[in-house]
Amino acid sequence: MENSQAGSILETYDLLLEYRSLVVAEVALQVDHCLLVLPGADRRQLKRVLSHPQALAQCEAFIVREGLEPVPVYDTAGAARQVQRDVRPDEAAIAGRRAAELYGLTIAAERIQTVQENITRFFLISRRGAKRPRPPRIKRPRYGKKTSLVCAVPNEPGALYRLLACFNEFGVNLSKLESRPRRDPPWEYLFYLDVDGGRSEKPVAAALRAARLATSFLQVLGTYTRALPPAAPPRRRRKRGRSPAEP
Repeated sequence: MENSQAGSILETYDLLLEYRSLVVAEVALQVDHCLLVLPGADRRQLKRVLSHPQALAQCEAFIVREGLEPVPVYDTAGAARQVQRDVRPDEAAIAGRRAAELYGLTIAAERIQTVQENITRFFLISRRGAKRPRPPRIKRPRYGKKTSLVCAVPNEPGALYRLLACFNEFGVNLSKLESRPRRDPPWEYLFYLDVDGGRSEKPVAAALRAARLATSFLQVLGTYTRALPPAAPPRRRRKRGRSPAEP
């Protein structure tokens, strides 16, 4: 869904709504990228590097420093497989250590992501309905619940303000707000929101009831245990003033 450096994977938001999936869990993983080459390849001869666009964005500083041409492909493992099949000594892939083992490649460099604390947030999704499977139990610290939803507001002044005021009124924190264009009609937008708290909690439930009146469409994508601790509020800096003894 989202990377701590490269931001949101916007296509995933569109697919969540298209297939009406239910979000049942959230997972956050540390992602370490490696530069994979053919066995015996000379790193100085490399000219291009293949990987998923997100991985290329997360390793942008390394790619620029090495003077490589970034080539986007469908996924990181697929990039490693393509390097194995192409047998080009000037070609490399950005992928994980496991991909090197699977496709017989050599790790030329490790942890090449620009920001070392490179965390990607994933959703575990399920089909909707009474017969949907139970989500697996994930052992991790308890950071409370989150609720994700998608909605649309009338295209008129103050519409988005009225939507956000629903959550402010009941003291519900918004941890994320993302806009995506609607396919029909053009030049109108959908809004994806993450709120702190489960939909059965009284403040969240009240805010959702109010939000339904302020929107032309609203769908709850799911309530789940959050994978990361909530962001700490910014510390307020104390202004330095003169003491009574100062001239």
